[in-house]
Amino acid sequence: MKKILFVCLGNICRSPGAEAIMKALVYREGKEKEFFIDSAGLYGGHAGALPDERMRRHAAKRGYELNSRARTFYPSADFAEFDLIVGMDDQNITELRRLAVNATEKAKIFRMIDFCQRSTFYNSVPDPYYEGPEGFEIVLDLLEDAVEGLFRSCLASQNNSV
Repeated sequence: MKKILFVCLGNICRSPGAEAIMKALVYREGKEKEFFIDSAGLYGGHAGALPDERMRRHAAKRGYELNSRARTFYPSADFAEFDLIVGMDDQNITELRRLAVNATEKAKIFRMIDFCQRSTFYNSVPDPYYEGPEGFEIVLDLLEDAVEGLFRSCLASQNNSV
């Protein structure tokens, strides 16, 4: 089973969006028994909250239900539990690398944008929190693209290890 954790700052916009999109793709492909997917935030101030209402509304228009509750990233537990820890922007990646205590943990850290196949003109998944509706749409476009790339990458690595 491949265990993937999506991480952003507050776990109320980007990472729960990535979580919901990945879960929908895995389900659609009949691979739900092969993946465990979760999300977390590096800032714990939103712990227990539903994703941002604007993000839920925009995601729902695309058929995604964002119903997870925000939780804090716990370095020792999350690095031990997950195979891939996917950060949304360079600030997230820098903090995740700082929290990793060894090369094995650092090797689990990936940038979400690196999995994009079509949206190659962005260098991160921007935080839409202080943006208008178009910011949420851009984030969802990037997440759909990157999730598809990540899913294909996971399938390819499973096939190569058999």
